[in-house]
Amino acid sequence: MSIFQIRQKTSGAILWTGSAEDERTALDAMAREAGYPDSAALPDTLRAAGFETAKLDLIS
Repeated sequence: MSIFQIRQKTSGAILWTGSAEDERTALDAMAREAGYPDSAALPDTLRAAGFETAKLDLIS
């Protein structure tokens, strides 16, 4: 598992940070935490704004 951070492209707001296998599962996890079954169920207006998903390589 890796740590991912998802931002809204238009505002740069951080929408979610957490552990996931890949970018797709990170988007699905963000959507589930927001009350949706997966990222495909997010409202069109939110998806139209776009997301930036970044893998955070944290070194301790």
